[in-house]
Amino acid sequence: MVWQAGDDDDPDGGSAAESGLPGGHGPTEPGNTQPWLNGFAAGGTWSTSPPSAALAVALESASGPEWRCPGATREELFAVLRQWQAMESWAAAGKLGVLRSLMREEDLRLPGTPHHGDLPDGWSKPLTREVSLALAMPAVSAENLMGMAWDMQERLPETGALLASGALTFAKAKAVDEGLLLLSEDDAAAAESLIAADLPGKTYGQVAKLVAQAAITVDPDSAAKRREDAERNRSRVTMTREPSGAAALSGRDLPTAETLAANARVCARAGEYKESQAFRDARMDQLRAAAYLDMLNGITLDERLASGCLPGTAPGPDNCGSVTNLPDDDSPDCGGPGGDSPDGDSPESGGSSPSAPPVPPECLPKLSDLVLPLASLLGLAERPGEGHGLGPLDPELCRALAAAAVASQRTSLCVTVTAADGVAIGHGCARPIRKASGATRASPDRRRVAQPTLPSRVNLTITSDRLAEIGAASAQAPPGAPLNAAWSLTRQDGPGPPGGYGVWTLTLPGGRNLTVHLDPVPTYECDHRHESRGYQPNDTLRHLVQVRDYECTFPTCSRHARESDFEHALPYAKGGRTCACNAGARSRQCHRTKQSPGWNVTQPRPGWHLWTTPAGLSYTQSPKRYPVLATM
Repeated sequence: MVWQAGDDDDPDGGSAAESGLPGGHGPTEPGNTQPWLNGFAAGGTWSTSPPSAALAVALESASGPEWRCPGATREELFAVLRQWQAMESWAAAGKLGVLRSLMREEDLRLPGTPHHGDLPDGWSKPLTREVSLALAMPAVSAENLMGMAWDMQERLPETGALLASGALTFAKAKAVDEGLLLLSEDDAAAAESLIAADLPGKTYGQVAKLVAQAAITVDPDSAAKRREDAERNRSRVTMTREPSGAAALSGRDLPTAETLAANARVCARAGEYKESQAFRDARMDQLRAAAYLDMLNGITLDERLASGCLPGTAPGPDNCGSVTNLPDDDSPDCGGPGGDSPDGDSPESGGSSPSAPPVPPECLPKLSDLVLPLASLLGLAERPGEGHGLGPLDPELCRALAAAAVASQRTSLCVTVTAADGVAIGHGCARPIRKASGATRASPDRRRVAQPTLPSRVNLTITSDRLAEIGAASAQAPPGAPLNAAWSLTRQDGPGPPGGYGVWTLTLPGGRNLTVHLDPVPTYECDHRHESRGYQPNDTLRHLVQVRDYECTFPTCSRHARESDFEHALPYAKGGRTCACNAGARSRQCHRTKQSPGWNVTQPRPGWHLWTTPAGLSYTQSPKRYPVLATM
């Protein structure tokens, strides 16, 4: 890197020589850091310099290769560390500034928008989506970032200046923004003026405390407003994946009284588990977690104690007591329009007499979406799986979830064949096999540990190479060979067409048999075999597109394809086919974005969605790559 300094590059207006840059150039000798490090000593030029391009050059030069800072004293190291953080804040301020420029640029096409100075008071959803693509972040995050960019100039300019000067980190500036969000503009300005001078040098927690105190000082009702707003507009339950691979389920921004009552009930149930002495080695936190899950899943105290096992404990004679007979099925299905039924109709209520008022159906839990590798269930390999909203699943967890899923009569099963890179190339839905007269099958074990079943949509994945191996083994098996009680997959119709498709028998633990017709998924190329002649897709086409795309095809959106629109790339009204080669899953918001002026989506080949933004930038979303190992 060679950097030429000029008079305009020194923040104080001096020349390169006056600013301490040797010869007015950047680091021509990468290994010689000492002349630069001198500037970071006590009283040095760079130790207190505000962030700038010149400071960036000095930091790069003083840090040396791999930022090892050769020859630096401890004092110089800390000065370099502080200034790198200042540059980080400066870069964040620059990013926010460019976002404001995009708002101003869009305003040229949106006359009549209210303004604060030269900054419009709003921006369009398509612009938010364009920003989310450029920064590779969800649209919600992009919207929040743009709101902060607006606030740092118009509502909280002193905080914005501290960020740009390097005196405040981005996270702390965001804490100020969020803490004063519900105040009026005048009150926000008054609160900011109370604390601005005290913010530099404070920790994140100290900044948050100062902000809360300032907000209450200028508006004593602000704390109540913020809490009520959160309970009304931000209360939510989220499920995430922990770094350990375990799951997290949390309620956020919940009403305080109800939450305290719920917590008390969880603690009381955990206390009963403790007093029972049934789980003598369990930690109290583990007992509280068990109580939390049991109460949500409808497992009673007696059922848990009878099982002798806690959630997450492998059942068996060595670590479990007696087992409890649970009902065969889950609670009645939930529904309502747009629910789990394929056509969006609510389940039939049934059971009410003509003279009685209709009985509303009970609400069932939403079906979980699980991607589980067949090779792991068949004992052929150790392959990872995936849960939508949960993330990667280790093979042992895949087997446990599969067992819980097939224990529910609400669970549906599909099989997806993938190429070596994980892209879907074949698919079939599992259907019950009608039992022939006089045929018998193994009786399922009706004794279950006190654990809930897991109603799910399970997509069993397998690579085409592995499927071919299983098909060859099936052909060599003697006729009438008994099926295993565990998972198995056998070919019904001989070698069949190329690519490992055809008809297969899927056997579940306990001996239940299902039939699977595997057909190609329109990825890479399309033979239009499932094309609909009208605007609406048939059920098979819709399902295959959902399997291929898995999520909304907007590159930064993660909404499941089942919860997204079936959308034509080339509109149907303009001659676009209702076919997989012209269709993709789009969430409702992304669908609207695609229809906004300046946006365009094409499919260069089936499954690859090319988005072009109003700025002329292009982003491609490829088909879902199901979990496979590169070495398989």
